[in-house]
Amino acid sequence: MFMLKSLKLIMIALISFFTVIYLLIVTLLYFNQEKLIFPATKLSKQYEFNYSNTFEELYIPVEEDVKLNGLLFKAENSKGLIFYLHGNGGCLDTWGDIAATYTDLGYDIFILDYRGYGKSGGNIESENQFFEDVKKSYAELLKRYTEENVIIMGYSIGTGSAAMLSSLNNPKLLILKAPYYNLSNVIDGRVPFMPEFLRKYKFETHKFLENVNCPVYVFHGTKDKIIPYSNSEKLKEEFPDKIQLTTLKGTDHLINGNIKAYREKLAEILD
Repeated sequence: MFMLKSLKLIMIALISFFTVIYLLIVTLLYFNQEKLIFPATKLSKQYEFNYSNTFEELYIPVEEDVKLNGLLFKAENSKGLIFYLHGNGGCLDTWGDIAATYTDLGYDIFILDYRGYGKSGGNIESENQFFEDVKKSYAELLKRYTEENVIIMGYSIGTGSAAMLSSLNNPKLLILKAPYYNLSNVIDGRVPFMPEFLRKYKFETHKFLENVNCPVYVFHGTKDKIIPYSNSEKLKEEFPDKIQLTTLKGTDHLINGNIKAYREKLAEILD
């Protein structure tokens, strides 16, 4: 009897211990979601971008005291604009390196730094705020370009907001590079013990695509360990007639103009 009582007390103690540890971990994850999802790289306001391509630096007001920084790279005899939403790493001091791939194909490209990234002010605090910033930035660029000549492109974390933006507007095309089915799908693969109701950022790409009316082109590498290729397969399965999926065999999460299959398909799309 004494042994059974002792064993019961030990079990209760262990369960209590692991419950406390679980609650601590979940609490830390909840209050640090922004840092984990958006590990922003900052630049001083005096930083000067140094790119050989012709570009214009823009500041877009999104709140009374918050402006977002972006770079608009110009092509010769431009066919239109690519509105580019980049991944969650780095900022415009490196993201500008991608511009030549698109300007060489005859398109201007605008790359936006999110709140807290680069020289953009403020900090990301919610999914709604993030989306509103993207919508306001897009509206600003539409003052310069006719939407029938605008392509929305998102990479990695930027694919959800690119799909959202396309669902509310009428761009010429939507291009998604290494997209997720939804962000929860990716989180499940990393921290499956994080309760759904505590996840502040859903980024439900699959739901936004339901209301996208333009052609959708998806690129994804089969060796992607950040956002598995299965996410694009799932999107293609759900929207077989809407999505054209280009599988980049042997490619990891990084998709750029150095990849021949991407470069050739992109040239075909933008021609």
